[in-house]
This record gives sequence, C-alpha cells and structure tokens, in this order.
Amino acid sequence: MEEVRRRHRFVVAGYVLMPEHVHVLVSEPELDSLAVALKVWKQESSKKLKGEERQFWQRRYYDFNVRTEKKTVEKLKYMHRNPVVRGLVSRPEEWAWSSYRHYLTGEVGTVEIKSHWTAARREGLGFNRS
Repeated sequence: MEEVRRRHRFVVAGYVLMPEHVHVLVSEPELDSLAVALKVWKQESSKKLKGEERQFWQRRYYDFNVRTEKKTVEKLKYMHRNPVVRGLVSRPEEWAWSSYRHYLTGEVGTVEIKSHWTAARREGLGFNRS
C-alpha cells in the first residue's frame, strides 16, 4: 500500500486490515483517479499473495465521500473499533494491522498516515507538506 500511496500521491488517513476485508480512509490521488490507484494496489498485492488458496480482493469496493473533520473522526473510530467489535482483541491498540497506534502514540508503521504526528515530524525535518 505504501508503494502505491507514494506513486499515486494520495494521503492515507487510516486503515484496518481485517481477516476478510480492509478499511482504508484515503484522499483522492494527485495522479490518476482513486479507482485506478485502488486497482493498482489490488493487482500488486494479489501478485504478492499468489499461491493463496482463495481470492483476497472482491471485485467491487464500497466507497463513501468524507467531506468534514467530524465525519473523518467518525469513520476512523468505526474502523479502529472493528477488531474489538468482532471480538478479535479487547482494545483497538492490541490490533497490529491498524493505524490506531499511530494516532495513539505516533508509532510509525509501514504505511504513512497523515496526522499531527506526521506533520510534526515533517516540520522538524524541514518539509513543508504533510
């Protein structure tokens, strides 16, 4: 996901990888469309999962335009609580395949998350863009 994020230049606000589905909250890419960026992500990750017994990705994805900060927070809370609701962990920070710990502690994961933590790091390194 990080490779595709960089190449298509979009922002990831959050993610949660579940056993049978994925939640991602992303911006529109600067290059191509969101549909193209997601297609590339699905294709590249499918190649890496080649040999798995079952298909990982569904043909269609559900999208929802998030236009306000309030709705962004609502969607992030829903996504991050998903492993708890499903009974996989007792607290969101226990789920390793999520952006939750980044928001909680600033932990840097394999996918760059746009947050106040990231902005502070970029400012400290002299970057103007977050």
